[in-house]
Amino acid sequence: MIIQIDNVLISSDILTENFCCDLSKCKGACCIEGDAGAPVTLEEIDMLEENIESVRHDMSVPAQLVVEAQGVACTDKDGDLVTSIVNGKDCVFTCYKDLKIGDEIVENCCLCAYEKAWREGKITWQKPISCALYPIREDTLSNGLTALAYHRWHVCKDAVKKGNELGMPIYKFLKEPLIRRFGKEWYDALCEAAQQLSSVHSS
Repeated sequence: MIIQIDNVLISSDILTENFCCDLSKCKGACCIEGDAGAPVTLEEIDMLEENIESVRHDMSVPAQLVVEAQGVACTDKDGDLVTSIVNGKDCVFTCYKDLKIGDEIVENCCLCAYEKAWREGKITWQKPISCALYPIREDTLSNGLTALAYHRWHVCKDAVKKGNELGMPIYKFLKEPLIRRFGKEWYDALCEAAQQLSSVHSS
């Protein structure tokens, strides 16, 4: 089922399926798996370039060399703008850090260097919206409408498990990035649509 709010088409499984990232299990695999970088806009490329000096020390030497050679972003095989990658998979802005999650120290977690700098108060821009919205994937249709779909990926199986345990639907897990992308009024309408859909299913 497809739900429309303003000029955005939303796949109903975003409202009904559960998801909650579990870094203690996946260690940020979405940043280092796959064969292309994260989708970015021209405005986001400007932000990546503007803040590069704040994150360069967290980037690997091979990643720094890639950025020097081809820039922070490139065009993938489908013709889309994406962040540059290292060795055919790792985003160039990947960095690794031991994290304390609950009472557990999780070693060698993969993090976004930009988000790390943002959380440390070094920059005011967080990271590309496509990263923040994952597992939602955004696409622009030929009629100008925006389409949101749930991207299922095996590396996120633990996030699905945790989401089911918590009863955390995707749209609630991604509340902050959805508001960042579409605004609070739009998100409130999304929540109302989710409640209506739940009522239909339970009746």
